[in-house]
Amino acid sequence: MLTPDDRRYSSDHAWAQLSGATATAGITDHAQDELGDIVYVQLPETGSTVARGTSMGEIESVKTVSDLVSPISGTVVERNEGVLQKPDLVNSDPYGVGWLVRVEISERSELENLMSAAEYQALTEGPH
Repeated sequence: MLTPDDRRYSSDHAWAQLSGATATAGITDHAQDELGDIVYVQLPETGSTVARGTSMGEIESVKTVSDLVSPISGTVVERNEGVLQKPDLVNSDPYGVGWLVRVEISERSELENLMSAAEYQALTEGPH
């Protein structure tokens, strides 16, 4: 599984990548793999607020429907309209064109509480 070092990860299998005062968020490669073929994504509206650890939408695959849990708190400044039209982009490129939202973060310190790539890999790989 891909786990890029340039972002932080939550135990809810979401990632956040900081750029200035804005963070881009999405789900991890591990999460999309576990979900299977994604057929529908519901994202928060631009201008709405999201809170770390709470639902910001839904993602539906052929197997299940799951909450999208926000890895950060703040105001949604952009949502990925491409993913709304083609949900399978999350499967093919969860860290690139399959991103979900961009958020103007309200609590920068929340990023420090997220896991590094190595910590997230240890969580998802389990004991060896």
